[in-house]
Amino acid sequence: MTNPIAVRTNASESAKIPGAAEGGNFARQWLLFPLCAVLALAILFPAPAMAQDYRVETVATGLEKPWSIAFLPDGRMLVTEHPGRLRVIENGRLVDEPVAGVPPVFNSGQAGLFEVLPAQDFADSGVLYLSFAHGTDDANHTRIVRAVFDGRSLSEVEPVFTTTPAKSGDAHAGGRMLWMPDGTLLLSLGDGFFFREEPQKLDSHMGSIVRINADGSVPQDNPFVGRDGALPEIYSYGHRHVQGLVLVDGQLYAHEHGPRGGDEINLIRPGRNYGWPVITYGRDYSRALISPFTEREGMEQPLWQWTPSIAPAGLAFYDAGLFPQWRGSLLVAALAEESLRRVELVDGVPGRQEVLLAELGQRMRDVRVGPDGAVYLVTDEDAGRLLRLVPAGAGEG
Repeated sequence: MTNPIAVRTNASESAKIPGAAEGGNFARQWLLFPLCAVLALAILFPAPAMAQDYRVETVATGLEKPWSIAFLPDGRMLVTEHPGRLRVIENGRLVDEPVAGVPPVFNSGQAGLFEVLPAQDFADSGVLYLSFAHGTDDANHTRIVRAVFDGRSLSEVEPVFTTTPAKSGDAHAGGRMLWMPDGTLLLSLGDGFFFREEPQKLDSHMGSIVRINADGSVPQDNPFVGRDGALPEIYSYGHRHVQGLVLVDGQLYAHEHGPRGGDEINLIRPGRNYGWPVITYGRDYSRALISPFTEREGMEQPLWQWTPSIAPAGLAFYDAGLFPQWRGSLLVAALAEESLRRVELVDGVPGRQEVLLAELGQRMRDVRVGPDGAVYLVTDEDAGRLLRLVPAGAGEG
């Protein structure tokens, strides 16, 4: 599905508005040009939010490269730290001691501890799921384990999924998890950076989104179950590095990193091929052409693409009441842009965008909507912070 509003560019293209240069005479085109230019600038360079729209509160400081946020039913929060620690926020403060029993992780570059996700029956079972890089620089995988959390430590740690094949290097391991309404679990995976051909192979988990049952077994309605040469866990493929997953009215949205440009928002359908690296709106970091194609039969088009890159990280959907003007929007944590992007959805398609938190000048790694309707983020810093956004006129949190 192609967004009729989106401006699609790559490193060698200028902005184009559909219909701006179609038909008419020179005078008519000359009159339309200023309006088209204004529309293009409004989409490509959304205005920052007014300072009075929100207030930023600091919930916790001193977090080393925090990566993900989770809320527990009793009001506590969990935060992962990329080097391999799981932290607890209790009664509004960071507990001094990290959670014991977290399995060793491969911590290097982009590899480390990724997501923490409570089981759907956490209130009864106390089970958490963790995703992380496992192995060594020469041979590593993305792994999911589940464990029982007693408030201070993990026990009964059990691997439930490990990617295949092993890869070398410490980049593009994915790691975002999401529960589906039917109780199955999704995990996003990257292409390993140096292995960009892998996302087009169905015998490799790299560059895919996988779907498993809570115990790690394969759902029998996965799209490639029973297909020779295909890994049955694969749900969609042809991705570069998916870093955000969210459900909106039963529809699965994901965003992923492009190279130099070509970051994408996609509507995920089971069994579909999202094209990387055969089609892309980005170029290589050297500015070399990766592919001459931005479209190809049998490959999905993004709903939206960002060029230049913003490096999208966490992804959430706002449908709470604290910020009524934000309802119906995707919230995108951005690393390179050092912002939070609010992306309005119109009939399921990304539309107008607003840049928030640019005044902080910090990389944003994850974003979540809390049970209180506030927006929570973690900053991707060695001395990272857990932040809470509330309306400017709200009482102190």
